[in-house]
Amino acid sequence: MTTPSASACPVPEKARVLETLKRAGFNVPDFIYIPAADLRAKNFTALQAFLATHRGSFKIIARSAHPQEEFFKGGTFDSLETYADVGGVVYAWKRMINFATSAKRLSILRQQKFNRAPQIDPQEMGVIVMPFINGSNVMAKIIGGTWEYGYCRDRVHKIKSEPYITRTPHDRRLQDLSQKIQEHLGFRCEIEYIVSEDSDIHVVQAKDISRVEVLEQKESERSIQLDGIRRIRKRRNYRERPIYVMDNMALYLAIVGLCEDIVNAGHPIEAGLEEIRGLIRSCEATLEDFALRHERFAVLGLSIEVPEDLYQVANHYLDDSPEHQKALSRLLLDNRYQIDFFLSEADTLIAKDKIRINLCGHDAYGIDTVRDPLWSVYWEIERHDRIVQEFKRIGFKTGDFVCIHIDANDKPTVCRH
Repeated sequence: MTTPSASACPVPEKARVLETLKRAGFNVPDFIYIPAADLRAKNFTALQAFLATHRGSFKIIARSAHPQEEFFKGGTFDSLETYADVGGVVYAWKRMINFATSAKRLSILRQQKFNRAPQIDPQEMGVIVMPFINGSNVMAKIIGGTWEYGYCRDRVHKIKSEPYITRTPHDRRLQDLSQKIQEHLGFRCEIEYIVSEDSDIHVVQAKDISRVEVLEQKESERSIQLDGIRRIRKRRNYRERPIYVMDNMALYLAIVGLCEDIVNAGHPIEAGLEEIRGLIRSCEATLEDFALRHERFAVLGLSIEVPEDLYQVANHYLDDSPEHQKALSRLLLDNRYQIDFFLSEADTLIAKDKIRINLCGHDAYGIDTVRDPLWSVYWEIERHDRIVQEFKRIGFKTGDFVCIHIDANDKPTVCRH
């Protein structure tokens, strides 16, 4: 690790472990850790020297490196591809800080409440800079005494597959390498690799997961295997969750109704716009309150994506007053972001087939999802109207607990308590 000027903040776990592995001879890409103090002071001497040795790279990877990052779930803070120059690194650093206070704000608050994660200052975010390696992302860790490997974000092939987990890696070297890394570090770890186009295996992160309780491990310590069972009802898969019922079409219809009051009923435009703002802010506060009351929850999406025509109506209803329409459109755009942030915290999504959780590596197979993997429960698009009517007939509402049964044919049934 190239070392910049001394900083008062401790070196993050991510950088310390990479340096340990690099010194031990593991194939860790060349990298440099830049603390926040140097970035704020524009002390780029070490960074410029590092980039000068990688002039052949048009892109680099800037990885988050907050001094307290080890106490948060993998993927909480961001890594970005950016230009291989000082400006690109500074841009990525500012984006990371911005994400921590916006897109990842709710996730951080939830981990502080439910996982005892510490209070942090996003401005102390440092950056690890590595050359960009074009290849496949693989994550390895031991679950239930056996190594498992998660694959995703394949940058090599044009056709991409969904993330998947296997106990048989595509290259046997991965198992030997993972075992050696864990033995060298002396703690249970989750190891992230990039397998390049020429099949070189690069170690880009090794996270200490010895503090994470894995259900399979605890069950094996507390269980005794017996000889048989007799039962009438068999449940192959089962989950219970509090639900948030999301109906964004109803929200937009209410907004359009308030716009009609402004245009057709002659309500004062400033007062009407403030009423719309209050409605949207109230909905957003409800989302955050729900997410901070329930560590794990499901979203029942009666309407997540607003029909395009309704979205356009709301975004153009006040076109005769461009300044006010611009303010309304800004509110609607911000609201879509807040809805996305909320949805990213749910571990169960119940919605039509078109709507699904977009899984990245940590979401798909990170250590924090072992006990509670993400579920996307869906119905076919052609049955959407009928299914929504059934949910309303039965009376599903926010705060209800639902149970999800998955039968032997992987067909889910959702029941309201």
